[in-house]
Amino acid sequence: MNKPAPFVFEETCVPRRVLELFSVKWTSMVLYALQCGTTRTGELQRRLPGISKKMLTQTLRELERDGLIHREVFAVVPPKVEYSLTPLGELFIEPIEMLYRWGNQHADVLAQLSLRRGKRSQADDSDDSAEVSDATDTTRP
Repeated sequence: MNKPAPFVFEETCVPRRVLELFSVKWTSMVLYALQCGTTRTGELQRRLPGISKKMLTQTLRELERDGLIHREVFAVVPPKVEYSLTPLGELFIEPIEMLYRWGNQHADVLAQLSLRRGKRSQADDSDDSAEVSDATDTTRP
């Protein structure tokens, strides 16, 4: 007798655990950037325009804690730290590549989504400013 598939939203189900790992914006990008080999922090930051030093450090710590990357500190002055993927981290490159490949194949759909989100954001901003105007309007009873 086959077991029924777990409900996707149960805390212990596999899909939820996978999605939790990639719910942080920079996680997959840092892992992907490390697939080329051992890399220092400054080089990682150059490969990921837009990531702050604080966010990069936080992401690297989380990935190290999860066993996806290895951090090696060299006893030299100035300090030298290098990061590389662990065998477990290398396993995560495959689904990341699949997602990125899907994104490249569907760039037009993603562009439409971005346009829609931009329009919604502008409409939300207009709604917010109208609410502020209503709240500050002293001519109303």
